[in-house]
Amino acid sequence: MKIVLPSFAERLKPLRKAKKVTQREMAELMDCAEQHYQKIEYGKVNVSATTVIFLANYFGVTADYLLGRE
Repeated sequence: MKIVLPSFAERLKPLRKAKKVTQREMAELMDCAEQHYQKIEYGKVNVSATTVIFLANYFGVTADYLLGRE
C-alpha cells in the first residue's frame, strides 16, 4: 500500500525555510543523504513515525500538523 501525504511535503518546506536551514543541513541533522531529504520534502517517499516525531519536535509543531490532520 502506498500512501502519499502531500500536506506533509507542503508543510515541511516552509517550516525549514522559516528556520533558515538548508536541505543539506537537515540531511545532516537527520543523518541521511541530502537527496533522501529532498525526496521527503518533495513528497516522493514516505517517512517513519520516528522521522515524523523528530521533525515535529525540531520545528516545534505537532505530528498531526505535519501529517495534515489539523
